[in-house]
Amino acid sequence: MSPAYPGTVTSEEVDRATTTIAGDGLLATLAPIWQIVIGGCVLVCLVAASVRLARRGRSRMTTALLVTAAAVVSLAVIGVLTSGR
Repeated sequence: MSPAYPGTVTSEEVDRATTTIAGDGLLATLAPIWQIVIGGCVLVCLVAASVRLARRGRSRMTTALLVTAAAVVSLAVIGVLTSGR
């Protein structure tokens, strides 16, 4: 067996690279599933919060909508300012 020179790739390094690529492929396959699970949890929480807020009355709904609109606009402005464009 020849000595490993700087810049040459050993068989162990090739095996590690292959394992990493296979692991990345597995994560790429699982990613959409986890996005659906997280989206479902967010949807359940949103529905529960909306029902509770609707029971509290009209004035609280108006305030909640205004606060939510302000939060959305603020997050959009922060996103634009930090995007570097």
